[in-house]
Amino acid sequence: MTTPPTEFTEQVKQALEHLYDFSALQKLPLAQQLAPANSRANETPGHHLRRELITAIESISPDARSSVQSPDARLYNLLQLRYIEGITVQEAANRMGLSARQAHRSLRKGEESVTAVLWLRASELQMERPNPPASAESGAARELSSVSSEVSLLDTQLEAVDIRAILQDALKATAPLAQKRGMVFDVELPEKPVIVSVETAVSQQIFASLFSRVIGVAQKESLALRLNQRQDQAVVTLSYLPENESKSVIVDEVIEQFGHRLGWMIREEQVVNGRSAIVLNLTGQGALILVVDDNEGLVELLDRYLTGHDCRVLTATNGPEGLQLAQELIPDAIILDVMMPGASGWEILQTLRSQPQTATVPVIVCSVFNDPDLAYSLGATRFHAKPIRRDTILDTLHELGVV
Repeated sequence: MTTPPTEFTEQVKQALEHLYDFSALQKLPLAQQLAPANSRANETPGHHLRRELITAIESISPDARSSVQSPDARLYNLLQLRYIEGITVQEAANRMGLSARQAHRSLRKGEESVTAVLWLRASELQMERPNPPASAESGAARELSSVSSEVSLLDTQLEAVDIRAILQDALKATAPLAQKRGMVFDVELPEKPVIVSVETAVSQQIFASLFSRVIGVAQKESLALRLNQRQDQAVVTLSYLPENESKSVIVDEVIEQFGHRLGWMIREEQVVNGRSAIVLNLTGQGALILVVDDNEGLVELLDRYLTGHDCRVLTATNGPEGLQLAQELIPDAIILDVMMPGASGWEILQTLRSQPQTATVPVIVCSVFNDPDLAYSLGATRFHAKPIRRDTILDTLHELGVV
């Protein structure tokens, strides 16, 4: 692999220094260089660049068997403390028992490692962007436009969201069409949030398409939308009375394949009195883990740690928001920071333990202050000092039977 040019290296350093400043990240040529051909909906190159930086730092995480004093662990921990946690180099040195000179030297090596990872990533992306010859239009164009190709290009990044909000957005999008045809949906949604792991933009489009098609074939005053939660699944039912025994296809190949990519089961049914129904079973995607931390970079890192481990990750960036979500959703586990605006983690922990609905929820306290005795005295289930290793979090969740 070729050595990264000086300009590229300097841009990586600038990006690390401005990890939480999307405006600054957006202005760097590096953001465009690392932008994927098919980015996530509502994600700017600046947002994507931050994800790439965090992933690069994570990629140099040492093996779980490595000593915390090993060179690899030192580089990784310094990167986490300096850029993810946002503390000064001197503070990081004090935390790790290093001299300022040692910390600066190791941090530079860590930055070089991150630069090497991103340079390789940039090279891979460049190879993925070939310019096809003009003569290759016909067959290749048809292939790329097929439903299967579109679905395969989808970068399905699932996030835990309240499916009620997705349904409301889809209803809002189709409201002008419904109004034009004199249609009104009879909607029944649960009072409490129903959390499902979805790709927001794709989910909204699936629902909007279904609503639009049903509006086109249904009789007036016959549309009914219901959302129910059954164990680990959310079930959405859209029932209607077809107009003139319409044989129109509602769930076509596009909806079917995109739904399958999200792990949904979508079917059409005949119900009583000539009514038809579209039924969507949305899997709950495993245990719900609430991360309460005001450090957006660390929250995203924890989200990436837990992706693919049969769980949903919901985040809150301040204490009051985290407490509200915990009381509303009763998660399977909570990962809690101590230093946050609004209310400290210690206050949140005490409140969680004083409320009957959250008294037994496992709470993993993570803090730059290494004070496990205080954490356990207030009811913490586990305590881990920052920086947090991926294996440590996963092992703890396995021990607690959460994942």
